[in-house]
Amino acid sequence: MALTDAGVRSVWLPSAPCTPGACVERTGSVAAVPRAVLRLTAVVVLLVVGVALCPVGGRIPSRAVRTWARGVARAAGVRVRITGAAAPGGGLLMVANHISWLDIPLLAAVRPARMLAKSEIRRWPVAGPLAARGGVLFIERDRLRALPGTVAHIAGLLREGAAVVAFPEGSTWCGRAQGHFRRAVFQAALDAGVPVQPVRLHYRFARGAASTAPAFVGDDSLLASLWRVVSARGLVAEVEVRPVLAPGSHTDRRDLARAAQGGPHPRDGLASTAAHL
Repeated sequence: MALTDAGVRSVWLPSAPCTPGACVERTGSVAAVPRAVLRLTAVVVLLVVGVALCPVGGRIPSRAVRTWARGVARAAGVRVRITGAAAPGGGLLMVANHISWLDIPLLAAVRPARMLAKSEIRRWPVAGPLAARGGVLFIERDRLRALPGTVAHIAGLLREGAAVVAFPEGSTWCGRAQGHFRRAVFQAALDAGVPVQPVRLHYRFARGAASTAPAFVGDDSLLASLWRVVSARGLVAEVEVRPVLAPGSHTDRRDLARAAQGGPHPRDGLASTAAHL
């Protein structure tokens, strides 16, 4: 974790021990290269189409956006299974565990929403401008003083009826391990009086074994992660839409975060107190 300008650790900068070398499975073979190239090309084409339509995104039916999001995963060779009830309309904070770049289109398949992302992404070549054009909400993770303003901005969007997606772990994990849901973003839902929609993401092979191949962790590159996914065989993404947490059901952001995650986590003793502010 990095120190903030206030001299303490930021709530937006939790660390994850997962690394590509220790946690991520290798996939594919020489024989799989032609198929992987075709999949990668299809994914890029769909992403370009999505970016091109960003300026008119508000006028595109939600059903079309969900279909496009599923198409991105399918083009990568990943089967998608969504279970649970449909996400409600109106202002909504959707939260999920964070494993892969695939998480983003999978959550859009549940309900199209504005995404929270670290401000560093804005400076990435190609991806940064595309993310900004797509309506991503950038967070200054290394500035604790910016936290109240960020929470207030998110709350304002929620009051206006927008759906906002957040990954409260604050970092990607491999899927076999996971982090805490940090509390800060849940304050926005409390302030706005909107429901919270928890979603649980899992990746596995068709034969049933859990897979870390889609994970995008540590110093992994996006291209390397993309290649692992498109060269894998039989990947399945399971999207579990859990019961919505209604406004007023939890008056404290600590309890709301815990309920959204599904209760205490076995790694509770390893997280710093400051990270849960």
